[in-house]
Amino acid sequence: MINIAIDGPAGAGKSTAAKLAAKELGFIYIDTGALYRSIGVAALRKGYDTTDAEKVNSLLPEISLSLKFVDGEQRVILNGEDVSREIRLPEASMAASNVSAIPEVRAFLLDMQKKLARENNCLMDGRDIGTVILPDAELKIFLTASAEIRADRRYKELIEKGTPKDYGELLSEIKQRDYNDSHRAVAPLKPAEDAYMLDSSDMTLEEVVAKIVSLAKEAEK
Repeated sequence: MINIAIDGPAGAGKSTAAKLAAKELGFIYIDTGALYRSIGVAALRKGYDTTDAEKVNSLLPEISLSLKFVDGEQRVILNGEDVSREIRLPEASMAASNVSAIPEVRAFLLDMQKKLARENNCLMDGRDIGTVILPDAELKIFLTASAEIRADRRYKELIEKGTPKDYGELLSEIKQRDYNDSHRAVAPLKPAEDAYMLDSSDMTLEEVVAKIVSLAKEAEK
C-alpha cells in the first residue's frame, strides 16, 4: 500500500487539499482530525470541560466511531449519527485540540488509523501522521501557512457557511491552537525529519493540490 502523510497546523488547508489530491490519485482520504473533533463534540454534548482528562476518558467506553466513504467523501459516524457537519463548527476545533492532548484519547484512535492505512492506498492528514501514526509513509508533507492567512481563510469559509465569526477572535483561536498542538506532551505538532515543507501562504488551492500530486507520483516510482 502507498501511504501519504500530511501534517500541519489548523487552517493550513490540509483537509481540502488532501481530499482533492486523493481523488486525483485514486486514493482514499482519511481526515484524522475529524476523529478528534468527534470525541470533542461528544464531550461538549455532555457539558464537559474538554481539558478535563478524567471526564473525557470516562466517555471513551461509550464512544463508537466509524468512517464511511460516500462518492469519495468521508463521513464521520459517532454512535450511529452522522456528525460530519457539527464537527466543523469552531467550538469543535478547540475541543479537538484539547482532547488530542490526552494520551488515552490518542491511544483510543491509534489502532483505527493504522488499520485504515494498512488496508488502503491512502492520503492521511493530521498533526502527527508522519511522526507517529505513519512513520514509514512513502511520502510525508508538512503543509503550513501564516496564522494571519489561515485566520482569513477560516473567516471567509464561515461566512460562506452562514456562521460568521469575528476575524480577531479566529486569529486568537488559531494562535492558541498552534501553541496547544506544538506544546502538548504527547505527539506534539512538528514536521517529520524527512517531511517536505510546503508553505501555502502565497499559493492557490490548485497549486497546492498539483504539488501534492506531483510529489506523490515521484514517491510511487
